Amino acid sequence: MSPRAPSPSFGASFVTTLLALIRKEFLQAFRDKRMMAVVLGIPVLQLTILGFAANLEFNHADTVVLDDDRSTESRAFLDGLSADKTFTLRYVRTIDEASEALRANTATVAVVIPRGYGRDVASAVPASVQVLVDGSDPVRGVAASAAIEQYAALASIRTQVARLPPGAVASIARVSLEPRLLYNPSLKSRIFIVPGTGASILLIVTAIITAMGLAREREVGTMEQLLVTPIRPIVLMIGKTVPYAIFGLIDQALILVVGNFVFDVPMRGSIPLLFCAALVYLVGTLGLGLVVGTLARTQQQALMGAFFIIIPCFLLSGMMTPIEAMPDWVQPITWLNPVRYYIEILRSILLRGAGLADIAQPLGRLALIAVTLMSIAVVRFRRTLA
Repeated sequence: MSPRAPSPSFGASFVTTLLALIRKEFLQAFRDKRMMAVVLGIPVLQLTILGFAANLEFNHADTVVLDDDRSTESRAFLDGLSADKTFTLRYVRTIDEASEALRANTATVAVVIPRGYGRDVASAVPASVQVLVDGSDPVRGVAASAAIEQYAALASIRTQVARLPPGAVASIARVSLEPRLLYNPSLKSRIFIVPGTGASILLIVTAIITAMGLAREREVGTMEQLLVTPIRPIVLMIGKTVPYAIFGLIDQALILVVGNFVFDVPMRGSIPLLFCAALVYLVGTLGLGLVVGTLARTQQQALMGAFFIIIPCFLLSGMMTPIEAMPDWVQPITWLNPVRYYIEILRSILLRGAGLADIAQPLGRLALIAVTLMSIAVVRFRRTLA
């Protein structure tokens, strides 16, 4: 009688089953060309389009001008205003036309020079110029107001200096500033926005794909087929998430390449440290997708549920609006948002060259959120399979 072959140990069986499930998920993903486009192609396309579209730099404002004075001084003021092409001037005849241009969104700024402006300037009397700014876009409105105010102050100083007698020295008190712009000397808004956009795209891809993949398994009946096999729920869950974690890391690499070569986003810090943080972030986003997937019965429910969570994550991440500028009662909600901490980590490593000690606090909070989300996902997954 031949001796019986030894049965495989629990550890070997665990690894064999897990590798088989991972292989199944990869094969299923690669068979679906649309899925591969969503996972690998769409993130790059989204980052490129959004990176070019999201531009907070103030370099152009359509401006309507009502010059009721028509003097040499008023023309000099307007010529100087349009000299650097920041303000593109278009003249109107009445205040109603200027107001209508702002209302119709064909102009951002309206400049009204009243009668007597030239006389007041010539007489060294304070002269007034009315500026109407479209405040529906607060960022551009504030920038336009500041730019015109700065120009008016410089024009006033030049006028005072021009009135001095020949050879006289102007005694104008001033403070001399010597600013040094660190990490982003050119103040390019895309360098600030692109890392946040990349973090948001990773959330969309991993959370939605995971949630819809789990819901699809239910719809087509493959989940029931897996349930009758001797596979432990934890092995099944890990097998379904590992491929998407790998896809997420590939997306992160593509985002870094596009950000650096297309938008000149620097990579000053440790790239291995960044990918370690990315892996922690992906644990959280995949856990979020699993939670949504266990709650949804159809792919449509999974998609709607994921977007219901993703949109607040965007708005509360600090990607566009600083956390400190949010109301006091909103800021504690952002403590639960993994996107907030990952954007902070990305900007710190890429732009400021931060090390592990510098990002320890946001990374620790991100890890806590990731572990919590994945723990909830494990509990929900087991109840779903029960």
